[in-house]
Amino acid sequence: MAPAADPGVEPGVDPSFDPRTGEQHGSVPHTAPEQVAEILRRALGAAPRIAGTSPATREAWLAAVADALRAHEDELVQLAGEETGLGADRLRGELAKCAASTVFYGAVAAEGSYLGAGTEGIGGDSTLSRWNIPVGPVAVFGASNFPFGFGVIGHDVASALGAGCPVVVKAHPAHPRLSVRLAELVADALDRAGAPVGSYALVVGFDAGLQLVDAAEITAVAFTGSQGGGMALVERAAARGVPVFAEMGTVNPVFVTTDAAADSAGIAAGFVGSFTLGAGQFCTKPGLLFAPAGAGLFDAVRAQLGQVPRAPLLTAGIARGYRAGLAGLARAAEATGAEVTGAEASAAATDIPVEPTDGYAVDPRALLVRLEDLHPGSRLLEECFGPVALICEYADAAGALDALVRLQPSLVASVFTGGPGDPESVEVVARLLGQVGRVALNAWPTGVATSWSMQHGGPWPATSRSDATSVGAGALDRFVRPVAVQNADSAHLPAALHPDNPWRIPRRIDGRLTLPTA
Repeated sequence: MAPAADPGVEPGVDPSFDPRTGEQHGSVPHTAPEQVAEILRRALGAAPRIAGTSPATREAWLAAVADALRAHEDELVQLAGEETGLGADRLRGELAKCAASTVFYGAVAAEGSYLGAGTEGIGGDSTLSRWNIPVGPVAVFGASNFPFGFGVIGHDVASALGAGCPVVVKAHPAHPRLSVRLAELVADALDRAGAPVGSYALVVGFDAGLQLVDAAEITAVAFTGSQGGGMALVERAAARGVPVFAEMGTVNPVFVTTDAAADSAGIAAGFVGSFTLGAGQFCTKPGLLFAPAGAGLFDAVRAQLGQVPRAPLLTAGIARGYRAGLAGLARAAEATGAEVTGAEASAAATDIPVEPTDGYAVDPRALLVRLEDLHPGSRLLEECFGPVALICEYADAAGALDALVRLQPSLVASVFTGGPGDPESVEVVARLLGQVGRVALNAWPTGVATSWSMQHGGPWPATSRSDATSVGAGALDRFVRPVAVQNADSAHLPAALHPDNPWRIPRRIDGRLTLPTA
């Protein structure tokens, strides 16, 4: 979501705002259509060269990018702080993770199993060989809430480069100056490491982004952001049959079993810490907690919220959306006799100001709602981006679980149990797996590990593609497609299937998995 337009800002630029004060500090010009066209031409020209490089070579490119990020840590953290208000400690941690994940995706490429390479005899003298090839130039639309992790560089960009695809990134208007500087560093690092011209580029501006989606050169789109933005891209790209891997987020549930409720104070503290982390601007924020009636979770959350200070949201638009969304949730909750708590909890919903008074800072809130009011189409279940969450107390675990699995799917769920042997936990986890991409047991959902087994996705409307992940080794799979050649001789096969295995990757030969020798 873009910052509110400033009447004093000239058209054709993305203005840069400080969320802590609301003041503008500079702007970045939009990329002209002819410049976008040239960027796309270069990306298309680079595509076969990048695809033909060994995965180990691409690993070296990504390592060079990570080194550049680390070398400019102080500069990048300061610039990100000026445009996001997220705080130096949070931003340093995110930048460090971004560098580490960039290296990780290079290692996944070099390991080679994502290529799915295999060959076999199919009767007589016939053979069949199959492997994955890069799809070509990829457009990436980064997120406002993770300027390093899902921005100009991050999971989408690094996994696409690792898979062998050129990348064209659209700068997010929430942090345009940071986007430009990051793009300069990434492009320079790739150039110094020997990547072909056209491997990576940045465009700025809404119209430039649309030009990417419409361009014949672009073969896939990766997006992290709102459901409205993601679905608009899906619909626009559908005209060309281009896949859009949109991670959009929804209301992520937490289920506390009867046995787990004995630690209501600890769960309340963790819940508040998780849904207010980063001012509640995580796609993995827990938004709806189910707890046994009488466990005192709402009262415990109320006490914890009193210790959480106001914090700025990323943009004026997000702050307005939070305040308006919170007012709508509060009206819906109060209409059913539910309770609202948090800073200024006694204020009526209509008293919540729509315009920020100190930058884009907002208060965290929690709402106690009734189980019978949680049903498809309920206003209470609409995502509100920011530090607000719902708590629902249940008298019967089976009834609460029935209600939970009728709700719209989401990215992730947490389940808190009483430990091994908890009689409710097995059914809760099994039923939630039909609703989410990941279930976190006795852990909060906001942590996402960059690893071989991570799944960061979920059924629609959490994502546009439930078969994909935007984090972890499986992220490369979005940017390759399988091909096969029958009766190929060595001249027709890629290095991935050459008899000498020059890329040193695992392959399946005549149905048997074979690993590269040392």
